[in-house]
Amino acid sequence: MARPLPDRRKQPKPRALAREHTLARAPELPELDRIIHERIRLGIVSALATNESLSFNDLKRILKTTDGNLSVHARKLEEAEYISYVKYFEGRVPRTQYRLTTAGRRALARYLDQMEEWIRVTREE
Repeated sequence: MARPLPDRRKQPKPRALAREHTLARAPELPELDRIIHERIRLGIVSALATNESLSFNDLKRILKTTDGNLSVHARKLEEAEYISYVKYFEGRVPRTQYRLTTAGRRALARYLDQMEEWIRVTREE
């Protein structure tokens, strides 16, 4: 007579137990602002927080990035109203100047508070 196979669904697997244990100990961390939390966008708002305004070329040089990459990330920040820009011509050369808005300054302050909380909670563990 054949022996019935054990029902494995009833017994938690060791890997699942380890994962449950890890999740149970994970600290409550604040939600980060996903708009700012990207490296180039964080660089843009940080650079603008310490300068009254910066040109497109200044930001490109500071962040060591390409025109296309900077444009895409600046547009995301513009859509969120974290930065504003002015376009003008210097002779025949088009120029773009960026500034951090009040909303952008508040968002950066919130983001930095959230990161400080992450650091505090992580160090306590």
